[in-house]
Amino acid sequence: MGEPKSGRDEEIQAFIVAVWPRLVRTAYLLAGEQYAAEDLVQSAAEKACAAWSKVRRADDPYAYVRRILVNQHARRWRRRPPELLVDAVPDAVGVEGGFARADQRGALMTALATLPPRQREAVVLRHWEDLSDSQTAAAMGCSVGAVRSHAAKGIARLRQVTELVGLKDTTHIGGAV
Repeated sequence: MGEPKSGRDEEIQAFIVAVWPRLVRTAYLLAGEQYAAEDLVQSAAEKACAAWSKVRRADDPYAYVRRILVNQHARRWRRRPPELLVDAVPDAVGVEGGFARADQRGALMTALATLPPRQREAVVLRHWEDLSDSQTAAAMGCSVGAVRSHAAKGIARLRQVTELVGLKDTTHIGGAV
């Protein structure tokens, strides 16, 4: 018949709490806004709860839920045209040295917002999540070749952004910028 509902609920809650920070980080990089990221993760968590029996049987439950998240993001982009998520880099606040890091982070988020959705997904999953080509393809629901193409085009576009030119010398694109 299945496990008692309270045990199931506790298992789901423990899993969601454990993966929430990673999902929010990925969603933020995909969506470019904190509120949109939290909304994406909430939506993915709801779908994961509804399909918990499939999630818990998956070889990698986190990868299963991350795929839900990427699919949710893709659906939102299909429903409305993309918009520039960041108009300007926010003023940096912090200790000396933190200014440059905040400026770099802002420039990177602004540049990511200009990428088409599939390129952005490929860059985020490959270079921030550090997934392999095949893992990224599974998360995006496309072929390995498509992942390589999207990621290469996205990285090439990011390399053309003047504000990011200095970054490639000090950190890689997926680093703690």
